[in-house]
Amino acid sequence: MIEFRYDTQLLLDKYIAEGEDADDVADDLVDEIRDYITETFKGDSMVVAGDSGEDDFGEKAIVKLHYHTNEPWLVLEYCRSLGEIYDIVVEDMDRQSRDLKG
Repeated sequence: MIEFRYDTQLLLDKYIAEGEDADDVADDLVDEIRDYITETFKGDSMVVAGDSGEDDFGEKAIVKLHYHTNEPWLVLEYCRSLGEIYDIVVEDMDRQSRDLKG
């Protein structure tokens, strides 16, 4: 049996204010997310990576999160409080290990 059932992945964008450095904001977000999730949720296999970018709406910090947990909805709720989340994937690894589809 798998201890932490849900493989939770997402991207997070946080648009920066004028005068802020997107790379610094991304680095701070990575640290904040890693620390909060580690202290708040049980899980394993965490990867948090950050970068900066720009689109039609402005300059932004971008964070990629990968985490195995039994509470993916709480992780998503927390990350949504920090910025816009998208490319959300929550996979049930228990079902995958039993080779179940759907």
